[in-house]
Amino acid sequence: MNKLLIATNNPGKVAEIKAILADSDLALVTPADLDLHLDVVEDGLTYAENAAKKAIAFAQAAGLAAMGDDSGLEVDALGGEPGIHSHRFVPLENATDADRRHYLLQRLQGQPRPWTAHFHAAIAIADPAGKVSLASGRCDGEIIPQERGSNGFGYDPIFFIPELGHTMAELGLQEKNRISHRARAIHNALPLLAEFFK
Repeated sequence: MNKLLIATNNPGKVAEIKAILADSDLALVTPADLDLHLDVVEDGLTYAENAAKKAIAFAQAAGLAAMGDDSGLEVDALGGEPGIHSHRFVPLENATDADRRHYLLQRLQGQPRPWTAHFHAAIAIADPAGKVSLASGRCDGEIIPQERGSNGFGYDPIFFIPELGHTMAELGLQEKNRISHRARAIHNALPLLAEFFK
């Protein structure tokens, strides 16, 4: 069976990716399974660059094909911020997801609503030799001022999807994995994975 290393230490992302790829014929491996501790500096200028950096670093460290991702929230009223800096958006050391949401809402005060936004994700698949394939996906919605829901992570509790009438954090994993930016990027990457392991 083809082994694919999920190139992240984020347990929320690992759970999502495992669920999205549950029906694939891949043997999914996590860094924890290999006792692999890597901290890749995400200093790329695009989501794709960061995803590729992670995938290549993990693939080379483990000697396995690896799938890295990078994603971010882009808010129109903030000119696309926080974007690729979504995780490092808050000027605080060791900021939590709650800190990030609070800071984002502070920045939006006084801006007319709706606060339209979208999540963007890039997926990179790399082999230990550094060969990389890329795919991307997005999910549109808006930011709301009150947190709703306890599922998900990051900005999910304040990211509202009008056609569903729910925030990302109010969705079950199955529903989220049908419409999320990461799910769409991974589905777009399936033909690349098939090609990769051919």
